Amino acid sequence: MNDSYDLIVIGAGPGGYPAAMEAADWGKTVAVIDKSVPGGTCLNCGCIPMKTLLHTSQMYRESHEAEKIGLFETAPGCSIPALSEHRQQIIGTLSDGVLMQFKKRRIEYIQGTARITGEHEVTVTGTAERRLTAAHILIASGSEPARIPVPGLDLPGIDTSTTLLERTSLYKSLVIIGGGVIGMEFASFYTDFGIPVTVLEAAPSVLPAVDRETARSLKMILQKRGADIHASAKVTKVEKNGEGLFVCTWSESEQEKRVESEGILVATGRTPAGTGVCTPEIAERLKIGRGRIPVDEQFRTAIPGVYAAGDVTGGIQLAHAATAEGLNAVAHMYGKEPVKDLSLIPSCVYTDPEIASVGISGEEADEQNLETVTGKYLMSANGKSVLSRQERGFIKITADRKTGIILGAQLMCARATDMIGMIELAVSRRITAAELSSLVMPHPTFCEGIAEAAADCVQRMNQQR
Repeated sequence: MNDSYDLIVIGAGPGGYPAAMEAADWGKTVAVIDKSVPGGTCLNCGCIPMKTLLHTSQMYRESHEAEKIGLFETAPGCSIPALSEHRQQIIGTLSDGVLMQFKKRRIEYIQGTARITGEHEVTVTGTAERRLTAAHILIASGSEPARIPVPGLDLPGIDTSTTLLERTSLYKSLVIIGGGVIGMEFASFYTDFGIPVTVLEAAPSVLPAVDRETARSLKMILQKRGADIHASAKVTKVEKNGEGLFVCTWSESEQEKRVESEGILVATGRTPAGTGVCTPEIAERLKIGRGRIPVDEQFRTAIPGVYAAGDVTGGIQLAHAATAEGLNAVAHMYGKEPVKDLSLIPSCVYTDPEIASVGISGEEADEQNLETVTGKYLMSANGKSVLSRQERGFIKITADRKTGIILGAQLMCARATDMIGMIELAVSRRITAAELSSLVMPHPTFCEGIAEAAADCVQRMNQQR
């Protein structure tokens, strides 16, 4: 059994396994170590299972409105145990696919706990202890659900996103603490089934990272479906009453409020999982703080030969960002040019309607005192949106007022997450709004809205000249 490699990757998630395969394709000997099956948080208890549940819940909600389009069969029910089994099958299929790619490239996959114990040395514990060495080490240990210091949040039965995804039954009522991406996706899932949901967000708006119009629109849509959403809500305590229900208390507008629920989800973000990947001596040299491992622009840590990528570095916590960082890290290790452009990272929210953005928004442009225009197209005028009975939505494109070069976009509509790549390409290649609006889009499609928003951009530019 080989114990010496060119590269050891700690973590088999999006930041780790693509980087391992890239290095192997360059002829390097590689070992990947993870406590679980390949795929990391994204595949096993994050992106993929969440989107699987959302896909099903949206179909369920739409089926109960089928009479409006002429379908009169009895609306289907939903077996949550069967849905859970379906989720596990998808995870298994994708995880097995990663293992097949490892085998094809002769990458050794080791299931166990990895710890950097010395210069170029990793000790693995599990069924048996192994001591491995490598010229380079890539730490891609990801992140874990964060907890906030609120009395009662340590009570048994309170969920994180990981444990809630693993449930084989639905709560009869749910409080979600945190109105970010994770919280709003779970709110979308539960409201699709008509289950009472209360969302408590400490910031002035849900989805604090998106522009205000988008956040406001999603809030209105989910409220229409029955969600009770509160912003500027500071949770002060959680208790259990005599009936076994949770009682969540929060302050809002200088008033104390409370709500009872069968379940509570804490969705207050994620924290880097760098603690525990090395000895205390190595941790001090890596300057790990609160789980975060600092890196430079090439993803080098403070120890020569040791790199880190993805959530563990404390940067953007997105699977595709982690993949890009890991690929660029191994490129630098072996003297190659970066393979990914990290200047643009699209962001997606898989609620219904979907939300996607890239580059800067009109609001951000104003904050930076940039001279821009923002074109907007309401998807209520889009044929594909109307015939498929989509909710209210829009596409906004921001461009430089003088040159017309596209700087960013925000989409809130069906297939937004699939269409954002087109605008990312436009921003990356410095395409103008006029050039984008000149494209002949197929009809009827959702992407027609992109050309319409670009055309509105051009019109606004001409009006301001």
